[in-house]
Amino acid sequence: MTEKDPTVPAQIRQVPADTIEHVVVRFAGDSGDGMQLTGTEFTKSAAIAGNDLATFPDYPAEIRAPAGTLAGVSGYQVHFSSNEVFTSGDEPDVLVVMNPAALKVNLADLTVGGVVIINSGTFTDQNIAKAGYSSNPLSDGTLAKYQVFNIDINKAVQTALEGSGLSAKEIQRCKNYYALGLMFWLYSRPTQPEIDAINQKFKKNELFAKANVSAFNAGYNYGETTEMFVSRFVVPRAELEPGIYRHITGNEATAIGLVAAAQRAGLPLFYGSYPITPASDILHALSSYRNYGVVTFQAEDEIAAVASALGAAFAGSIAVTGTSGPGVALKQEAIGLAVMTELPLIIINVQRGGPSTGLPTKTEQADLHQAMIGRNGESPICVIAPSTPADCFTMAFEAIRLATKYMCPVMLLSDGYLANGAEPWKLPEIDTLPRIPVKFHTEVEGFYPYRRDAVTLARPWAIPGTPGLEHRIGGLEKQDVTGNVCYDAANHEHMCLLRQEKINRIVADIPPVEVFGDESGDVLVVGWGSTYGAITHAVKMLRQRGEKVSSVHLKYLNPFPANLGTVLARFKKVVVAEMNLGQLVWHLRAKYLVDAIAVTKIQGRPFKVQEIVVRVEEILGAKRPAYAVADAE
Repeated sequence: MTEKDPTVPAQIRQVPADTIEHVVVRFAGDSGDGMQLTGTEFTKSAAIAGNDLATFPDYPAEIRAPAGTLAGVSGYQVHFSSNEVFTSGDEPDVLVVMNPAALKVNLADLTVGGVVIINSGTFTDQNIAKAGYSSNPLSDGTLAKYQVFNIDINKAVQTALEGSGLSAKEIQRCKNYYALGLMFWLYSRPTQPEIDAINQKFKKNELFAKANVSAFNAGYNYGETTEMFVSRFVVPRAELEPGIYRHITGNEATAIGLVAAAQRAGLPLFYGSYPITPASDILHALSSYRNYGVVTFQAEDEIAAVASALGAAFAGSIAVTGTSGPGVALKQEAIGLAVMTELPLIIINVQRGGPSTGLPTKTEQADLHQAMIGRNGESPICVIAPSTPADCFTMAFEAIRLATKYMCPVMLLSDGYLANGAEPWKLPEIDTLPRIPVKFHTEVEGFYPYRRDAVTLARPWAIPGTPGLEHRIGGLEKQDVTGNVCYDAANHEHMCLLRQEKINRIVADIPPVEVFGDESGDVLVVGWGSTYGAITHAVKMLRQRGEKVSSVHLKYLNPFPANLGTVLARFKKVVVAEMNLGQLVWHLRAKYLVDAIAVTKIQGRPFKVQEIVVRVEEILGAKRPAYAVADAE
């Protein structure tokens, strides 16, 4: 900085820094307190420090819930470590709360003995009552089990920004940066990268930039100068594979994966979408890639969005439509049209709580049935699912590869936890990404629109306007080979079988399922999608205790990997953990006749590791001899 900042003290004290392996921090406040921004910026500092990390943003569905109410509480949790991180953490070690409502909603999650940093300036009688407290939690013993640090952030920011030229209301909008500065001090983060980020973010408003920098410095210096904190902490770098990394969310990774795949296919990318939480950020991200041949279309509704994408597929583009569960419900007829016309359409479903509008900002995995069998008639599609935010890149790329190779619709099942969560992502070398060979049919002689490849059963991709390759398109049943409209009963059955067989043959083009742990044992925990982290960590803990427990995680759901049935048969018990009422269980039981046990959760929040550990231990205990259980006790 070129001029002296009045918030920087003349003298500072030296505070010892304790080295710790990992920590879980949660920021919580009113939806207008900037907690998502605060959490994101703190996460970036962990990424810059070289920590492995995982995040869980949690915000209300209401755009403007009444200030200070429980319904308006917004939170952001980050778990960062010098070791491998699988989840955003079962419970926070440190809770930063900006008002009584945030304390009320989040305190029960804080680990006993954990740190709670409280903006005491908001604990007025009115706010305390609005949060549902009958007495002041700062003085009635509510916080007796925790390490409590009461700081009047409202007053501190007002003092730091006196004479800044901002109104009192504008000054209070800077208090999130004060909290951020304090946490930077507590975890020994360098401040200059964040100061640079603030100046960049507010480069069009120098007054706000200077104010937020001052608030940030004031928070940092409070930690440095006050005798409230007797120590600070350092989380060493994680031993990550060498390479260039960036902090990425699932939706960002999905967007980049789509662009990369289109580039490797040598085709333009069309994305037709209607804004819907939590998928909208994919549309926002893709709109910035116009220079890479990306066309984004914000349609007037979900049906127009999918129909425009299907038209783009017919015309020879990589065609994608994105939405969440309610939008998929509206798109299903057009997806069936893609099945009938056998065009490569990618449907991204970022799942959220349902039914109907449900829980728009909360996560769930309850759209598997919708993806597999949610259309009228026999209309099979390929279904795949990423397992981590960074894996959204890989599986978005894979969706385009499979759709274009087999000339079929592919649905990518992400969810809110993956979409909004973040982790470090190692940038791949471009040359390591496989090319996606696409060959448009151009030969007139011998052309029939439904003459199939002998291996994949894919029909030719003939671009409209190519002389001599005119052919029928539409939703009425097609005659095999010719593509003429055909109502013949035997032909209809034959075509249904062909379309199903084409999806079945994709199994030859996907990797076998890999077992984490031993190839056989007492319990196999099966999962899909965003349950990967919690399941893997839980199984790792159980194995360290000597339990014969393994896991598999499914990225390919239709078709299943070829070896899945064999793997399931090697274990005495199969447990399926998923955020629904047992949809994958239903499919595994039907296909493999395995008596799978459902471990379910539909609370709008991801699994905690301990929830899976406890349930598996119960299952292990139930199958042990009575004396073994007694000995263990």
